[in-house]
Amino acid sequence: MDEGILTGEGVLLDTKPAAFASRMLAAVIDLLVLAAVFVAGLVLLGVIGASLDVYGSRILAIVVVAAVTVVLPTTVETLTRGRSLGKLALGVRIVRDDGGPITVRQALIRALVGVIELWMTGGVVALIASMVHPQGKRLGDVVAGTYAARVRGKASVRRPVPMPAHLVWWAVGADIARLPDGLALAVRQFLARAQLLHPASRVELGNNLTAEVQQYVRPLPPAGTHPEDFLAAVLAERRRRELDMLERRARREAVDAATLGRLPHGIHDPA
Repeated sequence: MDEGILTGEGVLLDTKPAAFASRMLAAVIDLLVLAAVFVAGLVLLGVIGASLDVYGSRILAIVVVAAVTVVLPTTVETLTRGRSLGKLALGVRIVRDDGGPITVRQALIRALVGVIELWMTGGVVALIASMVHPQGKRLGDVVAGTYAARVRGKASVRRPVPMPAHLVWWAVGADIARLPDGLALAVRQFLARAQLLHPASRVELGNNLTAEVQQYVRPLPPAGTHPEDFLAAVLAERRRRELDMLERRARREAVDAATLGRLPHGIHDPA
């Protein structure tokens, strides 16, 4: 799975923080690209600056530096929704803490903070911050509310969603219609990644998914049921019923086959 699972709000749920090596290699590629652009800018500055006075040359130099360190990274990350050349090569994407695509504001914050932690300190501050942060965030990510997510890799084994013990009695007697495939998948991915989401976004997404799933369930669970428990109970009960249905079908087919096998030869032969 290359791009993860997107909810209706464009939130990428099937993500994990990118590995340290992937983040660092992607950053090195990006910095090399920006350095090449910076050198090209200096060459252009030397050509144009020859016809300018001292103040004009200084202003042009500031413009080149700002373009390379702030404007270009912000534009690229905004237009590609968090994917620069290095990140694209390493299967990494910058996403919001809730898994959603970054905006121009967050890309700009990352770039502005990056001037200090990447350019002015030679990347030392960013390296230390990403090593000590649980999600590998550099300071720009902490301020912007973003992180580097892995969006490419081997598919993980899907584990059944467990049934909350206190909702078994309700789920067994509830009328639970089949959920649309997209909704069921979004719920499954949300439950699997809930602990990685920002607390506020986790609550908002849980409530939104609960409101959608409730349209397919009657009666609703007891008042006060936690949204994540409700969602887990619905998925677990639907899976149990589907397995029961498949088991009954297999038994019927086995009985039919045995019955046909006992009939006299030729009776059940369509020829």
